[in-house]
Amino acid sequence: MKHIFIAATGQHVGKTTSTLGLVANLRQKGIKAGYCKPVGQQFINIDGAIADKDAVLFSDYLDFSMNPDLYSPVVLGPGVTKTYIDDEKQFDFRERILYAATQLETVYDMVVYEGTGHPGVGTVVDLSNAKVAKMLGCGVVMIVEGGIGNTIDRLDMSLALFREENVPIIGVIVNKVLEHKKAEIEYYLGKKFDQMNIPLLGVLPYEKSLSFPIMETVNQAVEGKVVLNEDKLNNRVEDIIAGSLIDVDEFSAFSNILLVVSYRRIDEAISKIKEIGELKGLEKSPLSGVIVTGDGRHARWYERADFNKPYFVENKIPVITTTLDTYGSVVKVSRIEVKINTKTPWKISRAVELIKEYVNLDYLIEQLAE
Repeated sequence: MKHIFIAATGQHVGKTTSTLGLVANLRQKGIKAGYCKPVGQQFINIDGAIADKDAVLFSDYLDFSMNPDLYSPVVLGPGVTKTYIDDEKQFDFRERILYAATQLETVYDMVVYEGTGHPGVGTVVDLSNAKVAKMLGCGVVMIVEGGIGNTIDRLDMSLALFREENVPIIGVIVNKVLEHKKAEIEYYLGKKFDQMNIPLLGVLPYEKSLSFPIMETVNQAVEGKVVLNEDKLNNRVEDIIAGSLIDVDEFSAFSNILLVVSYRRIDEAISKIKEIGELKGLEKSPLSGVIVTGDGRHARWYERADFNKPYFVENKIPVITTTLDTYGSVVKVSRIEVKINTKTPWKISRAVELIKEYVNLDYLIEQLAE
């Protein structure tokens, strides 16, 4: 059985989410599937060693002991690329990856290798996605974002590196397709992919819940300081509302709302939120968190503010302060690129469901068995 290399046309396309869903579903079908991130960039310290954060996520969800030598053999930390260019002989990247593959492929029927970024990432150390896939003898599943013209253009450009290395393409998964465009996109991409002799494995609809950040991510985005209920930073955020605009007509939902409000208007905002809660008969606060903003000029304004409001305490609402003003905070939060992680279990479950529902897993398995 072939092993799979999951690549993508770029960052934030859904590579990790799709990889997780594929591994989980292959296991559900009775295949002993393993996982490896051959080349990583963003890492976590594990007992004195470093491992790519995606590999750590997989170890938690798929319940395997996190051994960086096997599941995250190469991590390109700060300064590595310059040092490699100066003297590549001091690095044994290729040997590390091949060692990990040898070990894993004796344990698992199939190993799903996750690429990094776009197909060219890693070229600086002679480990582009295409070169690694060739080294491992994998077939490639490419993840692309939904569309027609731009999707086909990016796909063809991305596949060029794999064609150069004579790496077989198993198929393509199209991700984040708006529901009302799904039938049209599936038809035209399917038609064009047939002409390109590329199998279309599935078209996944855009899933809004996968784009929801948690308060911890919000805090990082606004470079905030947690001043109340720090243990609730895993709360998810589904909508944002500014304190100056609080009105029942402004709410698109009545749960998991992030309130962004100036410290001068906290009490006024709380009163309005309570009124709306009573009007709608809400059993609990609709807020998942609060960002209390300054005026964008005074760095230590929060020393004069009182955040210990009974409403925040009783409802266990996490409160963050930031030196940004309200507009700046809303912009920062709206630009968050959300990544799946161990603190977002609902995303993991939904990712598995989407792959099961929309990807032709039986065809994929048939291709791998040849």
